[in-house]
Amino acid sequence: MKNLDEKYMKECFKLALKGQNKTTPNPIVGCVVLNKNGKVVSKGYHKRYGEYHAERNALLKLKNNEAEGGTLYVNLEPCSHYGKTPPCVDIILEHKIKRVVIGMRDVNPEVNGIKKLEEAGIEVTCGVLKEEAEHLNRVFIKNMTKKLPYVVLKTATTMDGKISTKTGDSKWITSEVARAEVYKMRKDFDCIMTSSNTVIADNPSMVHKFKCILDKNSRIPKNSKIFEQGEIYVATKDNTPLKDGYLDLKSVLENLFNRGIYTVFVECGGTLAGALLKENLIDEVYQFIAPKILNDNSGKSCFNGNNILKISEARPLKIYSTKMFGDDILLKYKVL
Repeated sequence: MKNLDEKYMKECFKLALKGQNKTTPNPIVGCVVLNKNGKVVSKGYHKRYGEYHAERNALLKLKNNEAEGGTLYVNLEPCSHYGKTPPCVDIILEHKIKRVVIGMRDVNPEVNGIKKLEEAGIEVTCGVLKEEAEHLNRVFIKNMTKKLPYVVLKTATTMDGKISTKTGDSKWITSEVARAEVYKMRKDFDCIMTSSNTVIADNPSMVHKFKCILDKNSRIPKNSKIFEQGEIYVATKDNTPLKDGYLDLKSVLENLFNRGIYTVFVECGGTLAGALLKENLIDEVYQFIAPKILNDNSGKSCFNGNNILKISEARPLKIYSTKMFGDDILLKYKVL
């Protein structure tokens, strides 16, 4: 039974990913329905925010009580309240499903689907591939529980962790193939964030629909390329609280969240990267590593924060993805 449950849960994950970047601020969800004989009779996923959820999309395809006495698999606890669509629990009951297998409980306090299913006499198994289910909806979980955007920091370094020489020369550490991948990555996020130091040093365009620049003292020239395209939010000391003499980074993220920004892609130098890490505001790091060694301690590092005296104080990360782009490797880390 366990192997079968995991098999169909993995299918739910694949279906859920079809709705990625389309359902925000809702989670991504997939659903597989089996009849009483164990045959798959329908599948569905949450296609877009405001439209039917995965369970309803799957069950509405069925006719003649095909799912009666069967099993429904879904990677997230079915909703039990009215939002933009009716409760999924209701349609599960209507189709006389016997068993519901769930990847993880919903972190939305309004959802109480498991209790309602059990009260109706349906057998519920929850927690199948729970860690994978939580990783799949990590953005939704962060948004819902912290009321903050999910933050990914991207950096491109030499093998010895340098992002430029001591003079600031950084073009180009990584290959054209890796840089092209970064352009694609940006499209998956609601906002690109950078610092005044980066804008002044590199004068980047950072083409995107929404950009956030941290510029405490309003130093950025008005003719900088970054202002040529997209909506810009500039955080300065005039519109943002200070913390220890610097912009309060959490306050900036709260402001972005209140503007409907649910994911942030940070491209910056070591100072801002180090500050975000110190404040526990980074959820993931995407690191492109080029097969080059600068061999100069004066070069600028990708993180420049605390004065650390012991290795035990180092921040632990967990690699969850590795991929080659040309000669460069992309490592994706979860910040622990």
